Amino acid sequence: MSISTIILLFLAGFLSSAVNAIAGGGTFLTFGAMTLAGLPPIVANATSSIVQFPGYVTSALAYSKEIRKDLREVLVLGAISLVGGLVGALILLSLSNPSFRAMVPWLLLVATAIFAAGPLLRPKTAPVDAPTGPLGWLIQFVTAIYGGFFGAGMGIMMLAGLGLSKGGDYHRLNALKNVLAMVIAAVAIIVFAGGNVVAWLQAAVMIPGGALGGYAGVWLARRVPQAIIRGLVVAVGLLLAVYYFVTG
Repeated sequence: MSISTIILLFLAGFLSSAVNAIAGGGTFLTFGAMTLAGLPPIVANATSSIVQFPGYVTSALAYSKEIRKDLREVLVLGAISLVGGLVGALILLSLSNPSFRAMVPWLLLVATAIFAAGPLLRPKTAPVDAPTGPLGWLIQFVTAIYGGFFGAGMGIMMLAGLGLSKGGDYHRLNALKNVLAMVIAAVAIIVFAGGNVVAWLQAAVMIPGGALGGYAGVWLARRVPQAIIRGLVVAVGLLLAVYYFVTG
């Protein structure tokens, strides 16, 4: 890799974790940077799961108190997420790079729309806190398939689904979302590593940047309005979609 590519990937890892700490949407940055650096779309998508995984782990640990309160939900929805994430990752591996490349701009548009609508989809504090039932299981299974296949926008989708099917305190839902995202990413990583579609050298460059970005994101979250960050992420998603439409 050239020095410029190393700098691009490191900065993408840094900004990705910083954006995730503030508003979410870091996958747009890691996926975009890796494809611009010349990685095939499937490899860029798979490697992005590796780069995002540490953030899911630390977020879940930070919410350990809330997770213990919903241990039954974690076990049930975690099993559903594992299966769904496996299905999504295997679907990705079954595609050729040209086939997936043709889908990328449409996936980016959908993910950008979901991310832009995040404030409307995000559940508020509700007076109910019911166990998830068949509807919630189905929503989580579909979301996990999407997350294993293409992770951008997955967190917002999960929060919306959990808010619809379970309700309750936002932080408990967010804690559940984080641990389920960790499960989906973990199973996807195993599949992608076994399928030999992970760019480990690029991941090694980006992960330290992500670790630093996570700390910086906490600092920025206290000072930068989330609306500004969300606007920048939406702009990146739209620019990437246009880029892939034009170059496709």
